[in-house]
Amino acid sequence: MKTTFSGWHYLWKSEDIRRKLIITLLILVIYRLAANVPAPGVDHDILAAFRASTTGSGGFLGFLDLLSGGTVSNFSLLSMGVYPYITAQIIIQLLIPIIPSLQKRIQDDPREGRRWQEKWTYYLAVPMAALSAIGQINIFNSLSIQGIGQPILPFGLFDAETSLASWSVLIAMTAGTMFAIWLGELISEYGIRGQGLSLVIFAGIVAQIPANFASLLADEQNRWIMLALTIVVIVLTVLAIVYVQQGRRNVPVMYPGRRVGNRMSMPVKGTMPLMVNLSGMIPLIFASAILQFPAIIASYFTASENKGVADFFLGVQNFFGATGSSNWGYWTLYFLMVVVFTFFYTTVMFDQQNYGENLKKIGASVPGVLTGAPTQKYLSTVQSRITLVGAVFLGIVAIMPFLLGLLLSAFNISAANNTGIFLITSSGLLIVVGVVRDTFQNIDAELKLHGYQDSLLVR
Repeated sequence: MKTTFSGWHYLWKSEDIRRKLIITLLILVIYRLAANVPAPGVDHDILAAFRASTTGSGGFLGFLDLLSGGTVSNFSLLSMGVYPYITAQIIIQLLIPIIPSLQKRIQDDPREGRRWQEKWTYYLAVPMAALSAIGQINIFNSLSIQGIGQPILPFGLFDAETSLASWSVLIAMTAGTMFAIWLGELISEYGIRGQGLSLVIFAGIVAQIPANFASLLADEQNRWIMLALTIVVIVLTVLAIVYVQQGRRNVPVMYPGRRVGNRMSMPVKGTMPLMVNLSGMIPLIFASAILQFPAIIASYFTASENKGVADFFLGVQNFFGATGSSNWGYWTLYFLMVVVFTFFYTTVMFDQQNYGENLKKIGASVPGVLTGAPTQKYLSTVQSRITLVGAVFLGIVAIMPFLLGLLLSAFNISAANNTGIFLITSSGLLIVVGVVRDTFQNIDAELKLHGYQDSLLVR
């Protein structure tokens, strides 16, 4: 009889791996503790009243809270998490193929190019964090004035009465974001390698699940229906995510034979796997960030003395801020932007790899296709076709709360108190499943590196 013994049995026995796991857990605990530190100058009584108000802004807060673990609605120092850094990273990646000198620099010396890329991502993350903080404060104040007639935080960077407090909270929130990024880098360096920022995001999402379930169970009328529906949605969504994320299109590739002494071996037939979803969760983050900008910009003009201007920008803010099931326009735009960004980001990343030229350098070729540029064009065409499936899938994941809201309204079930749990089962689950999968693969590689490989014993 054959029995398989997994190397995971030795997970805690490896001193090095055990140390990395403990360091990772401790840093995540520090992050969650810091996430509860409030920003200075916030009137928490007004904040509590605003959160309890039913002005329609609750859906927007729930949307902002999706990836922050509740730090946004609590107005924490870490409200923005690590997303300014991710946004900066995306911007730098998109600029490289647009600016030829940057692209040449990366291609000539990839190691130095990565260092340059990381350095400027950090530089860009600081102003991105500051702008995000200003936008968040303005949106909160605008929505709070609409709901309860008072701002949460008097804010004016160049107002004599409020400038000191405003600059203090802006610097503190920007520093909070950089602190979260630093914790993520510590995990990547001393904990689970390469998973720092992903695990910080993961911790924020998972930390919100208990509160969402408590809110779900508090609905005495529909609790069992909602619980059953939530379990079904979670299981189906996880299965769909794993299936699509693992999806590959294997393109046949002929590799040249090797010379062994005076003989040349026959060419070797291999495959090049192309991913269905090459862009991962990036389009979701980028599309949601872009859709927040109109609300942020509009928040500067909602207090205009011109009533027509104020009403117009108030309408813009309400359109991009209300994420309820009745806002068809917002969710349609969100779906389209996710699909477009998926194609755009995949194209940019795929072209940077330059598979056609790399295959030509090693003498490999795709059967029936000329080497070099024709191979790159062929592979790009194949990648675009399979990306359509991944793009539509990401779009559906993005608008899952809207679709579930329509489903519930068709059965006359109110989903107002359960929007958060639906968000977790869609966009949040996509990130959670991806992070868990990558973390397991990383730990498994560490186990094999330390000699704890899966062994097959015969009895």
